[in-house]
Amino acid sequence: MNKKRKVQVTIKPEPKAIRNEYEQHSVKGFYEKFGDEYRNPHESAIRKVMQLADAKWPLDFSKVLDLACGSGEVTLALKSLGCSNIDGIDPYTGNAYFNRTGQVAETYTFEDIAAGIISDRSYSLIVCSFAMHLVKSSRLPLLAYQLSLIAESMIIVTPHKRPALKPEWGWMFLDEIAVDRVRARFYN
Repeated sequence: MNKKRKVQVTIKPEPKAIRNEYEQHSVKGFYEKFGDEYRNPHESAIRKVMQLADAKWPLDFSKVLDLACGSGEVTLALKSLGCSNIDGIDPYTGNAYFNRTGQVAETYTFEDIAAGIISDRSYSLIVCSFAMHLVKSSRLPLLAYQLSLIAESMIIVTPHKRPALKPEWGWMFLDEIAVDRVRARFYN
């Protein structure tokens, strides 16, 4: 006798895409509400592009700014590459960053930076991951210019073709690496 057994299958719902969360809450609203628990779902691709960038590009890790540092995905990738002098800035995810890296992130916004709040600093490299594509196109030139005053090199890690920085904003595009639809663009 063949008895059929019923098998119950539970299907987990797919996590909402972050862009849908942005639409529902706004970018600022999403991070104000969920910033303490935020984790970038593309962390493994971020780690891979940073490893490839280190192997391919002439990067100076002597003093790095992890801009829009999230929960420390780039900081942790950089530490695994031997970088130890890293500043983090993110206005929304400070608790998540501290919990994963043990470091305190400053809470400046892109608007603060565009207004020159960190213009007295100097970095060997800026890495901005999964954030600069969210800057309004009207604000991007001044932000990019202010960043060009404090660093010689910058890597933008993005899930998009945006942003494309222009030479008149202080940055020359040099190269791009892509892993699992995550792009790292190198600027000098």
